[in-house]
Amino acid sequence: MLGWVIALVSGALMSVQGVFNTQVTKASTIWIASAFVQFTALLVCLAVWAATDRSSLMSVFQVRPRYMLLGGAIGAFITYTVIKSMDMLGPAKAAMLIVIAQLIVAYLIELAGLFGVEKEPLVLRKVIGMAVALAGVILFKWE
Repeated sequence: MLGWVIALVSGALMSVQGVFNTQVTKASTIWIASAFVQFTALLVCLAVWAATDRSSLMSVFQVRPRYMLLGGAIGAFITYTVIKSMDMLGPAKAAMLIVIAQLIVAYLIELAGLFGVEKEPLVLRKVIGMAVALAGVILFKWE
Protein backbone atom coordinates (compact mmCIF):
# COMPACT_ATOMS: atom_id res chain seq x y z
CA MET A 1 0.00 0.00 0.00
CA LEU A 2 2.85 2.38 0.80
CA GLY A 3 4.20 1.88 -2.73
CA TRP A 4 0.86 3.03 -4.17
CA VAL A 5 0.84 6.15 -2.01
CA ILE A 6 4.41 7.00 -2.95
CA ALA A 7 3.63 6.50 -6.66
CA LEU A 8 0.57 8.75 -6.42
CA VAL A 9 2.59 11.44 -4.62
CA SER A 10 5.27 11.12 -7.30
CA GLY A 11 2.75 11.67 -10.08
CA ALA A 12 1.24 14.65 -8.30
CA LEU A 13 4.65 16.19 -7.67
CA MET A 14 5.66 15.66 -11.30
CA SER A 15 2.57 17.53 -12.49
CA VAL A 16 3.11 20.43 -10.10
CA GLN A 17 6.82 20.55 -10.95
CA GLY A 18 6.03 20.64 -14.67
CA VAL A 19 3.77 23.64 -14.21
CA PHE A 20 6.35 25.40 -12.00
CA ASN A 21 9.16 24.71 -14.48
CA THR A 22 7.06 25.96 -17.40
CA GLN A 23 6.49 29.25 -15.56
CA VAL A 24 10.22 29.59 -14.73
CA THR A 25 11.00 29.10 -18.42
CA LYS A 26 8.86 32.13 -19.27
CA ALA A 27 11.22 34.30 -17.18
CA SER A 28 14.42 32.79 -18.64
CA THR A 29 15.07 30.10 -21.23
CA ILE A 30 14.27 26.41 -21.21
CA TRP A 31 17.88 25.32 -20.71
CA ILE A 32 18.49 27.86 -17.92
CA ALA A 33 15.28 26.71 -16.23
CA SER A 34 16.31 23.06 -16.65
CA ALA A 35 19.76 23.76 -15.22
CA PHE A 36 18.19 25.57 -12.25
CA VAL A 37 15.84 22.63 -11.64
CA GLN A 38 18.69 20.13 -11.75
CA PHE A 39 20.91 22.33 -9.55
CA THR A 40 18.23 22.80 -6.89
CA ALA A 41 17.56 19.04 -6.99
CA LEU A 42 21.29 18.48 -6.38
CA LEU A 43 21.24 20.83 -3.40
CA VAL A 44 18.22 19.12 -1.86
CA CYS A 45 19.71 15.66 -2.42
CA LEU A 46 23.03 16.68 -0.85
CA ALA A 47 21.29 18.26 2.14
CA VAL A 48 19.15 15.18 2.77
CA TRP A 49 22.19 12.91 2.30
CA ALA A 50 24.19 14.99 4.81
CA ALA A 51 21.33 14.85 7.31
CA THR A 52 20.62 11.14 6.97
CA ASP A 53 22.95 8.40 5.77
CA ARG A 54 26.29 9.97 4.80
CA SER A 55 27.37 6.89 2.88
CA SER A 56 30.18 7.30 0.38
CA LEU A 57 29.36 9.65 -2.49
CA MET A 58 31.71 7.63 -4.68
CA SER A 59 29.78 4.37 -4.22
CA VAL A 60 27.60 5.23 -7.24
CA PHE A 61 30.62 4.58 -9.47
CA GLN A 62 30.50 0.91 -8.49
CA VAL A 63 27.37 0.44 -10.61
CA ARG A 64 27.64 -1.92 -13.56
CA PRO A 65 27.03 -1.50 -16.42
CA ARG A 66 28.36 2.06 -16.47
CA TYR A 67 25.62 3.39 -18.76
CA MET A 68 23.27 3.19 -15.76
CA LEU A 69 24.97 6.40 -14.58
CA LEU A 70 23.23 8.31 -17.40
CA GLY A 71 20.03 8.76 -15.37
CA GLY A 72 20.92 12.37 -14.52
CA ALA A 73 21.63 13.21 -18.15
CA ILE A 74 18.33 11.64 -19.12
CA GLY A 75 16.74 13.73 -16.34
CA ALA A 76 17.86 16.92 -18.05
CA PHE A 77 15.98 15.89 -21.19
CA ILE A 78 12.98 14.80 -19.14
CA THR A 79 12.83 18.28 -17.62
CA TYR A 80 13.11 19.83 -21.08
CA THR A 81 10.42 17.64 -22.64
CA VAL A 82 8.01 18.08 -19.72
CA ILE A 83 8.37 21.87 -19.90
CA LYS A 84 7.88 21.94 -23.68
CA SER A 85 4.91 19.57 -23.66
CA MET A 86 3.14 21.41 -20.84
CA ASP A 87 3.73 24.71 -22.58
CA MET A 88 2.42 23.40 -25.91
CA LEU A 89 -0.41 21.12 -24.73
CA GLY A 90 -1.32 22.33 -21.25
CA PRO A 91 -0.68 20.43 -18.01
CA ALA A 92 -3.53 17.88 -18.25
CA LYS A 93 -2.94 16.69 -21.83
CA ALA A 94 0.82 16.67 -21.39
CA ALA A 95 0.63 14.72 -18.13
CA MET A 96 -1.71 12.14 -19.69
CA LEU A 97 0.57 11.58 -22.67
CA ILE A 98 3.66 11.46 -20.45
CA VAL A 99 2.08 8.84 -18.19
CA ILE A 100 0.89 6.74 -21.16
CA ALA A 101 4.38 6.88 -22.69
CA GLN A 102 5.90 5.87 -19.35
CA LEU A 103 3.50 2.95 -19.07
CA ILE A 104 4.13 1.66 -22.59
CA VAL A 105 7.91 2.00 -22.43
CA ALA A 106 8.05 0.46 -18.94
CA TYR A 107 6.02 -2.52 -20.12
CA LEU A 108 8.22 -2.96 -23.19
CA ILE A 109 11.28 -2.90 -20.91
CA GLU A 110 9.69 -5.64 -18.78
CA LEU A 111 8.71 -7.71 -21.82
CA ALA A 112 12.22 -7.57 -23.26
CA GLY A 113 13.99 -7.84 -19.92
CA LEU A 114 16.09 -4.75 -20.68
CA PHE A 115 18.49 -2.95 -18.34
CA GLY A 116 18.64 -5.76 -15.79
CA VAL A 117 14.88 -5.89 -15.25
CA GLU A 118 13.42 -9.37 -14.89
CA LYS A 119 11.74 -10.44 -18.13
CA GLU A 120 7.96 -10.72 -17.88
CA PRO A 121 5.55 -12.60 -20.17
CA LEU A 122 3.07 -10.76 -22.36
CA VAL A 123 -0.24 -10.50 -20.50
CA LEU A 124 -3.34 -9.67 -22.53
CA ARG A 125 -4.95 -7.92 -19.54
CA LYS A 126 -2.06 -5.42 -19.42
CA VAL A 127 -2.25 -4.79 -23.17
CA ILE A 128 -5.99 -4.15 -22.84
CA GLY A 129 -5.31 -1.80 -19.93
CA MET A 130 -2.90 0.22 -22.06
CA ALA A 131 -5.40 0.30 -24.91
CA VAL A 132 -8.05 1.62 -22.52
CA ALA A 133 -5.61 4.27 -21.29
CA LEU A 134 -4.88 5.32 -24.87
CA ALA A 135 -8.62 5.46 -25.57
CA GLY A 136 -8.95 7.70 -22.52
CA VAL A 137 -6.38 10.10 -23.95
CA ILE A 138 -8.25 10.19 -27.25
CA LEU A 139 -11.55 10.86 -25.45
CA PHE A 140 -9.96 13.55 -23.31
CA LYS A 141 -8.48 15.27 -26.35
CA TRP A 142 -11.57 14.91 -28.52
CA GLU A 143 -13.32 18.22 -29.17
